[in-house]
Amino acid sequence: MQKGKYIYSSAVIKYSFEVSVLEYFHFLLLHTLTSLHFRDKYCGLFMRSTVQEHSAFRFAVQLYNTNQNVTEKPFHLNYNVDNLESSNSFSVTHAFCSQFSRGVYAIFGFYDRKSMNTLTSFCGALHTSFITPSFPIDADVQFVIQMRPGLRGVILSLLYHYKWERFVYLYDTDRGKSILQAIMESAVANNWQVTARSVGNIVDPTEYRRIIEEMARRQEKRFLIDCEVDRINVILEQVLKKNSRGYHYILANLGFSNLSLDKVFSGGANITGFQIISPDSPIVQQFVQRWERLDEREFPEAKNTPLKYTSALTHDAILVIAEAFRYLRRQRVDVSRRGSAGDCLANPAVPWSQGIDIERALKMVQVQGMTGNIQFDSFGRRSNYTINVYEMKSVGPRRIGYWNEYEKFVYVMDQQVTNESSSVENRTIVVTTIMEAPYVMEKKNHKQLEGNDKYEGYCVDLASEIAKHVGIKYKLSIVPDGKYGARDSETKAWNGMVGELVYGRADIAVAPLTITLVREEVIDFSKPFMSLGISIMIKKPQKSKPGVFSFLDPLAYEIWMCIVFAYIGVSVVLFLVSRFSPYEWHLDENDEAKDPQSPPDPPNDFGIFNSLWFSLGAFMQQGCDISPRSLSGRIVGGVWWFFTLIIISSYTANLAAFLTVERMVSPIESAEDLAKQTEIAYGTLDSGSTKEFFRRSKIAVYEKMWSYMKSAEPSVFARTTPDGVSRVRKSKGKFAFLLESTMNEYIEQRKPCDTMKVGGNLDSKGYGVATPKGSALRNAVNLAVLKLNEQGLLDKLKNKWWYDKGECGSGGGDSKDKTSALSLSNVAGVFYILVGGLGLAMTVALIEFCYKSRQETKRLKLTKNAQNFKPAPPASTQNFATYREGYNVYGTESVKI
Repeated sequence: MQKGKYIYSSAVIKYSFEVSVLEYFHFLLLHTLTSLHFRDKYCGLFMRSTVQEHSAFRFAVQLYNTNQNVTEKPFHLNYNVDNLESSNSFSVTHAFCSQFSRGVYAIFGFYDRKSMNTLTSFCGALHTSFITPSFPIDADVQFVIQMRPGLRGVILSLLYHYKWERFVYLYDTDRGKSILQAIMESAVANNWQVTARSVGNIVDPTEYRRIIEEMARRQEKRFLIDCEVDRINVILEQVLKKNSRGYHYILANLGFSNLSLDKVFSGGANITGFQIISPDSPIVQQFVQRWERLDEREFPEAKNTPLKYTSALTHDAILVIAEAFRYLRRQRVDVSRRGSAGDCLANPAVPWSQGIDIERALKMVQVQGMTGNIQFDSFGRRSNYTINVYEMKSVGPRRIGYWNEYEKFVYVMDQQVTNESSSVENRTIVVTTIMEAPYVMEKKNHKQLEGNDKYEGYCVDLASEIAKHVGIKYKLSIVPDGKYGARDSETKAWNGMVGELVYGRADIAVAPLTITLVREEVIDFSKPFMSLGISIMIKKPQKSKPGVFSFLDPLAYEIWMCIVFAYIGVSVVLFLVSRFSPYEWHLDENDEAKDPQSPPDPPNDFGIFNSLWFSLGAFMQQGCDISPRSLSGRIVGGVWWFFTLIIISSYTANLAAFLTVERMVSPIESAEDLAKQTEIAYGTLDSGSTKEFFRRSKIAVYEKMWSYMKSAEPSVFARTTPDGVSRVRKSKGKFAFLLESTMNEYIEQRKPCDTMKVGGNLDSKGYGVATPKGSALRNAVNLAVLKLNEQGLLDKLKNKWWYDKGECGSGGGDSKDKTSALSLSNVAGVFYILVGGLGLAMTVALIEFCYKSRQETKRLKLTKNAQNFKPAPPASTQNFATYREGYNVYGTESVKI
């Protein structure tokens, strides 16, 4: 073994009439091995990364030689090996001419950027076909058969599928330039922002990290990496040294299963790639079965190393070569070069006359190989092929679609394609959920518990019931980012619980996850286990304290004033009509009999004070000791009675409500009220269905609300529901939170009982149990939810966690035992009026007593004076009578003053 050298290896394949094909392997080597000799010249190793390809080549030749078609005359393939100690043009030229002078018919091998032009030039000049699994050449060259298909079409289709409009393109070979040209043409047409960086000459791995950090500072989170497997692995190792959550990598390489992606995926990145080998193909399965039984001493990397796509292309190249020479043999084309080796360095070069026939035969081959359908166009490029598109999941690579030239990219979601069984009975299912009361909460003693026992809540019980019906073991996993799930507008990557399912990190989501169209496109939902809608939460306004005169509240201030004026007006009208009507004036018969000559004036009961008293008695529905006798007076009384009947009935009807209910004046009552005001801010939960509802709504009110929310400063979007509720409680009525009605009702029942739901629901939707697309659990989970609903368990669970464990009572107060009994403050004003009335009566009585006493004092003085006065007797009887009358005036109580 000699270190520090390069190896050039060539192998000559021969069949019965001595057709020889040169197997040409060209690699940049870090170390070499000396030649190993078997029946023919043979070089045992090429490069550290191509050991398996050489083993696959020899095994493919062995398979062909031992499985000949008995209906045809058999022939065998043999090969010779040459060594190349450097990769410069002189060494390549010398090795090529050496083999050509021996009479080679075709060359199989790999090339790099340094040797590609030299090899293609010799092949074109000498008409010698070159079969290669190396990266495809976009130039129109002859005599080159390219086993590896191009990725230009599938890359562009995937960029359109993910709707990437801004990304970074990293490439390392000449093939990257052709793809870059196609991307730039599409970027101009679609207004994409593309940052292209060549990494082909980078040797220090830390340089990749510097590039990634530079892009991170520019908020670049989408990367298209077009490199070979080894370089991609080195780049991804540098990705691990930073948080890759929210990043999306498309790996432009046909060996997705050969890449080391587990650590990058566990860091939160979304990874997409391509695979040319289909594990379900019978050809692949048959080859792998034999491949794994090989002796690793003879065929290195045949057992414990995953099959590389370049090894599969090498196997398919042998099929193409064998099929081409079989065709030439059936057509009886003589391609023998005995005695006509030629000189490749002749000037001018003399091409081989039969080389065109071999090239034509190679391009006409159409066979089914490990890489699918093998077919070539006129320039030797693969055509009519299919490339599978994969995404990394928690259980390994998962096929999400395929691409071909006719259908372009077709999105599907197949079952697990790795060797791991898709059965769920023998493994623990990962159930993703979110820490949200009352759905999932930590128990008070959760630090002393482990596993699922640490949690309690509605969704914890629901997951347990579903597991019983489905018959699975499960593990609850709280979503790391604490989000429900939404697609990033820039990266198009999913976050939250939806992202956990989409990227295969979880098997089921049992949580208050709303069923929406955008989510249904990437995951599957069961039937709804709870119906709800978007509602408005505000801080509960301070309850109005009952005033002293709260019994006056049933009627407005204006009505009370009108009643007072009506009372006065009716009393005055009753007084007037009683004065004008003669039927209100009357005398008792005794009064007339006493003095028929001059009867006293007829009395009238409805003076002004009696009119006021009659109206007041009628209004109080107590009646009065006097009543109108005239028709006009009775009309006034009847109309007043009807008026008081309606007013008192209306007052009594509203009095109970106003005395027993503590009224709260809400500043808003609906979404329309929110939209047309600016004093109260409002927002939703970030990364949730409520936000998506407003974002996509076409209703004018909701569009106006969304326009405000997305431009509000500071942001009105809450990271979690508790954050939004806390903001409502601390905002002193200046913030309204839009959230699902079920959560709103639950929080309203939690202390300190200071929030409330206002208005109706803005929409109607449901929560569902989610599974990844195509999951084997989908039908079983759906049936379990339906069964639980029919059994009434879902309603029992809601009552258990919403109302049975409520802290505010049915009315949302501070105590479950709170009643609507009247308190003293409700009727204090009535007592005040009673006390005031009694006091006023006592005062009036005192005034009347004092007044009457004063009058009595005056009367007694007059009487005493009259007794002391003795006038002279009158001269006549008439005078005496006059004297007696005057005495009676002062001496009796019937004196008129």
